[in-house]
Amino acid sequence: MEENFEKISEGNRRDFLFVATGAVATVGIATSVWPLIDSLNPSADVLSLSTVEIDLTSIEVGTRITVKWRGQPVFIDRRTPEQIAKAVADDSAELLDPQTDESRVFNPEWLIVVGICTHLGCVPLGQAEGDTRGDWGGWFCPCHGSQYDTSGRVRKGPANKNLVVPPYSLVPGEKVIIG
Repeated sequence: MEENFEKISEGNRRDFLFVATGAVATVGIATSVWPLIDSLNPSADVLSLSTVEIDLTSIEVGTRITVKWRGQPVFIDRRTPEQIAKAVADDSAELLDPQTDESRVFNPEWLIVVGICTHLGCVPLGQAEGDTRGDWGGWFCPCHGSQYDTSGRVRKGPANKNLVVPPYSLVPGEKVIIG
């Protein structure tokens, strides 16, 4: 009977040693691998560029500004009632990339789009007063002739996609957070 007790005791000790060794090895591996995994997270300077907050109070009706977000130009256009009416009227026009004006804006007064032509990545003209704005009063890409309307929808040229609407939210107090 004593022999059986020693065999059981010896088996339990061996099992305990295997489990304890495995646990220590797992903790050691996790401790050494964690810094590598953590280094794959974006750095603080990258995270700070992920969103930008813009005060809209100084932008007058009919004015366009350009801000930088993630290294890209973003066009912010405070549209006039005439521009809004024209954009809504063009919803039923034959568009290369059909989208309604309502689906591209949260507030009809503010159009916010990434200012990069969807053909080859040029920056379209139309932000500064006096720039060529094309036949539809939006933006004109001089490289290959793509034209966008007052809603940032492609109307003519080799580009086949509308100007991209970035993720943004309008904040009470006339601010916008892009990103």
